Amino acid sequence: MIIVGIIFIIIAYLVGSLSSAILVCKAMSLPDPRTEGSGNAGATNVLRIAGKLPAILTLVGDLLKGFLPVLIAYLLGAWGFMLALVALAAVVGHIFPLFFKFQGGKGVATLFGGMLVLSFPIALISLIVWIVVVAISRYISLASLVAVVLGTLLVLFFHTVYFLPILIAAILIIWRHMENIQRLKAGTENKFNW
Repeated sequence: MIIVGIIFIIIAYLVGSLSSAILVCKAMSLPDPRTEGSGNAGATNVLRIAGKLPAILTLVGDLLKGFLPVLIAYLLGAWGFMLALVALAAVVGHIFPLFFKFQGGKGVATLFGGMLVLSFPIALISLIVWIVVVAISRYISLASLVAVVLGTLLVLFFHTVYFLPILIAAILIIWRHMENIQRLKAGTENKFNW
């Protein structure tokens, strides 16, 4: 089972490495998100530089990168800690994509996709909190950070077996948001316009 688990993890990393933002922008002849806007290969930056449709496609792709590897691993018999490692591997692939010079996105949607399989109630609560924070503050980065931290704490209390991999994923996501955190502190972070 360990060898099978390692295979699940490798596949999840490779799937995570398929950068939705870069692929969508290439397919639609749009600027490379790594060189435009904030320079982040994620849905928010794609929205900023290319509009709603490319951003939605990117978001769905990023979510599926977390959802599908974890779902397939679950259906093939993985559970508990191993299943959470698969989710972590997808997030690591998204942040450090093998196929795109290890320059990826921030991992929020990919982690959310994995959490939909690991714990749908926690994923749903995190999504609701994300929506509320965006609606009140209009800061996507702040909403993402709050949702990730809350989701990780809920995992600690209700699904302890998943906690360490999810904690590592959360730390990576927070690290990827350090520039956003600095801009939030300085009051210079971009607000989301509906």
